[in-house]
Amino acid sequence: MNSPITKSTLLLSVVLLLFSCGGKGSKKTTSEKEVIETSATKTLEIEKPQLTFGFIKLTDMAPLAIAKEKGFFEDEGLFVSVEAQSNWKNVLDRVIDGQLDGSHMLAGQPIAAGAGFGRQAALVTPFSMDLNGNAITVSNDVWSKMKPNVQKDADGKRIHPIKADALKPVIDEYRSNGKAFKMGMVFPVSTHNYEIRYWLAAAGIHPGMYTSDHVQGQIDADVLLSVTPPPQMPATLEAGTIYGYCVGEPWNQQAVFKGIGVPVVTNYDIWQNNPEKVFVMTKKFVEENPNTAIAVTKALIRAGKWLDNPKNRAEAVKILSMSQYVGADEVVLANSMTGTFEYEKGDKREMPDFNVFYKHHATYPFYSDGIWFLTQMRRWGQIPEAKPKAWYDETIKDIYRPDIWKKAADLLVEEGHIEAKDIPNTNGYKPATTHFIDGNAYDGKDPIGYINSFSIGNKDK
Repeated sequence: MNSPITKSTLLLSVVLLLFSCGGKGSKKTTSEKEVIETSATKTLEIEKPQLTFGFIKLTDMAPLAIAKEKGFFEDEGLFVSVEAQSNWKNVLDRVIDGQLDGSHMLAGQPIAAGAGFGRQAALVTPFSMDLNGNAITVSNDVWSKMKPNVQKDADGKRIHPIKADALKPVIDEYRSNGKAFKMGMVFPVSTHNYEIRYWLAAAGIHPGMYTSDHVQGQIDADVLLSVTPPPQMPATLEAGTIYGYCVGEPWNQQAVFKGIGVPVVTNYDIWQNNPEKVFVMTKKFVEENPNTAIAVTKALIRAGKWLDNPKNRAEAVKILSMSQYVGADEVVLANSMTGTFEYEKGDKREMPDFNVFYKHHATYPFYSDGIWFLTQMRRWGQIPEAKPKAWYDETIKDIYRPDIWKKAADLLVEEGHIEAKDIPNTNGYKPATTHFIDGNAYDGKDPIGYINSFSIGNKDK
């Protein structure tokens, strides 16, 4: 395979072309100007320049689309194809099998693969793609029954966040009529599964337990949770197969747009500034292509920064609306991507942090974020046996790779693409926080204490 053309070679070619055409260098062509502007990027010795990455059609795949469309991958000497995948299982399998070099993935997927739940593999993430971005939507019928249980402010608007306490009487009514209350989430180890479980359990509604013999996670459940791929959520709700769901955008706003459902709570309200998706490669790929992994991470960090400039969000919406990316209508994407979120039709509220791609150190893969997912896997029985504290630390450090992120970020600072203050001064663990819908405290250094703090779920010594 021929080596990719370097920026210095390309610049020289442009200059020679100018002189061959009679130019004296007094005027710069557009192409020469573009080369000079990007020449500050220090291209690494790339082991594998041609790459194929996967994604699911969700708003939070945006860093991949932007890194490609704005030329950040090319700046690093990378030639990337970005391909939509049918579902999260397919994403996982194709990365493990080497059909994809990396992918947009649920944060829980590489963690579960390393912790022994589902298909096992050595996967790593050097980059967290975003914070927040999900919501829980219910059908119009369910919402009509919830509304009397939701308080209003002085202006007559529903007070948010709405806790699942407002849903509990509705579930009881369905049960009394002989109907199991069914809701959807996108994958057993998705943030969505753990968020909807957290929201329900905080109101005393049991979302069900997993065991090795019952992998549906519906033992003792008051609400039956099942898997539906994100783009199919609105249609499944409209068909009456499920009565609500937890999913990322644009599929909550799509329910509003179609008039078939109402988002009642966002995951920003369930766990403020929670990590959502990650970028994942196999451990083998990273070991064989260390510079490539750093270069990919550099491009994605730049994309995250570009996305969090409010001036760029309208352009981002146009890019994401393209059929090869999310493919949803611009008006639907803009509902959440431009700093607002619409609940009931016409009830659009300011929500500047609904989608975060860079600020709050969103791109950094914190160990404590990953450990939260491990605690939920243990809480609901996906990890069937109690583990010592050391297991949580060791497991996550094999999967989350802030060392790769740091190498990428240091180069970006040196090149002037990001500022030194954008690199967190951390050992990988965030301070304890109570920014959850129930006010419960989470400390990533005390996973067992956290598991034991809940009234519903497994308890460990």
